[in-house]
Amino acid sequence: MTTRKLDKKQWRTFFDGISTMLEGKRAEIEVASLRLGDQVEAEWLPLLGITYDPKDDIVEVALEGLDHLIPKPREIYVEDGAEGMMAFEIVDADDERQIIKLRDPHMLPASAQTR
Repeated sequence: MTTRKLDKKQWRTFFDGISTMLEGKRAEIEVASLRLGDQVEAEWLPLLGITYDPKDDIVEVALEGLDHLIPKPREIYVEDGAEGMMAFEIVDADDERQIIKLRDPHMLPASAQTR
């Protein structure tokens, strides 16, 4: 696995470009900070999209039933694996780390789908 830091000038076009590729994946969101500790905000919900709005300086992670907003992001890291993007880590203005892990939905075996 490799981790890369995105330049702030890339954020909007990067998320606009990959949002449709990530649609249908499942996402888990973990928030980690010294003040709060580690907390899971969402557990493996369907991902609808992820965007960055430079005007409001906010990252929006849209999941089924949850809209997770990250105001004033300072740094964004992408973790790539053999099967594509595995996770994002977004550090906000309060030094909280928002870790968005990705995975493909579980597929039923072919024999179970035909019943």
